[in-house]
Amino acid sequence: MSTHQGYDYLALLERAYSQLPKKVFERSRFEVPKVEIFVEGKRTIIQNFKDIAERLNRSPEHVLKFILRELATAGNIEGTRAVLKGVFSPQTLNTTIKRYVDLYVICPMCHRPDTKIIKEGKFLFLRCEACGAKAPVKPL
Repeated sequence: MSTHQGYDYLALLERAYSQLPKKVFERSRFEVPKVEIFVEGKRTIIQNFKDIAERLNRSPEHVLKFILRELATAGNIEGTRAVLKGVFSPQTLNTTIKRYVDLYVICPMCHRPDTKIIKEGKFLFLRCEACGAKAPVKPL
């Protein structure tokens, strides 16, 4: 074994691994939740909206703000549902949520969903709890 200044490389490596969060080693595949919708007149209602926001580990308000901006429509949260003005297909909504996940959830370095949005000064960053990376994100 290679030692440098009295340190055993493998022992140091083992110590570093032991201090990493357990979720770094989990290999479960993250899937973007699919919307469950129904159309009521000229409104589209996402029934499982709060569940989607929870799975993404983001505030429902942040997710909705992105969806409304992307679809150029108005809407609001009613209980566990999101109500959007206009008729939108499940495919359109799923694509929009996937785009949100790519921009505001998935770490650009390790491609894991274990991130948080943090604010430093005037800027927003996506900080990964798995690998420690920090990347700037556009504010909504």
